[in-house]
Amino acid sequence: MTIDKTKLPTTLDRRAVLAGAATTLLFGASAAKAQAKLSTPNIIKTGTLVMSINPTLPPLQFVDDKGELKGMRVELGNEIAKVLGLTPEYIRIEFAAMVPGLAAKRWDMINTGIFWTEERSKLMYMVPYERAAISFLAARGNPLKIAKWEDLSGRAVGVELGGIEERRTREVDDMLKKAGKPGLTVRTFNNFAEAFQALRAGQVDAATSIDATAMYWQGRGDFTRAISGLFPQVATFAFSNKTLATEVVGALNSLRGSGYYDKLFDQFGVLKIEEKEFSIMGPGPA
Repeated sequence: MTIDKTKLPTTLDRRAVLAGAATTLLFGASAAKAQAKLSTPNIIKTGTLVMSINPTLPPLQFVDDKGELKGMRVELGNEIAKVLGLTPEYIRIEFAAMVPGLAAKRWDMINTGIFWTEERSKLMYMVPYERAAISFLAARGNPLKIAKWEDLSGRAVGVELGGIEERRTREVDDMLKKAGKPGLTVRTFNNFAEAFQALRAGQVDAATSIDATAMYWQGRGDFTRAISGLFPQVATFAFSNKTLATEVVGALNSLRGSGYYDKLFDQFGVLKIEEKEFSIMGPGPA
């Protein structure tokens, strides 16, 4: 077989091909960037969706043994950013700092399953996307035989500071006192990891969390989910910018239409919202 050397690419030809490939990559990157649906001032950082998260609630949001963020809410946040043509970026922060940080434009979006309340809906644009209820975890095997909220009478309960879980825990305290029973000793912690550690160490008799997290810990054998299904309500994403909130609503509706939303929630055993379409719930900032 005779090889026609005139048909072989020269060094110059190869350089041209490589240069062309590089140009294509650059053009592709520029095109992808141009597809971003939002820019400043509707987001705080060009090309990026900055989200606050408190990764102490497996399987919804947590840090794995490699130090990487994982969980349903992380996956959903990443997919929303993708639909918007933005790069997801997470700031790990305690829950108590999230609302002030959003108002101060330290991040674009709270992605930690913040529960909707009328009061909060006047401070932020809130988009419900998940339903959740409150559980009370007991020590493994439930030695105190806690089975209903009345059984928490006189008990010490650990909970993260500032969240709806703390509010609901204090509501149980009020319910007990109104029933003529001893109330709770509510012990607040900076995050859920600290509250769960206190339960593990016997410093509290129970700890409050959402149902999905309580199921996770029970499945691992760390604790027993003694009470579940209390105070069911919707969890939301929260924003200070209405344009961004509206775009995220569109992204969520697109993800539901594609089947991604249902598949993700079914994978993690999380309850979906009952409404057929996503929307901003409440008036938002005045």
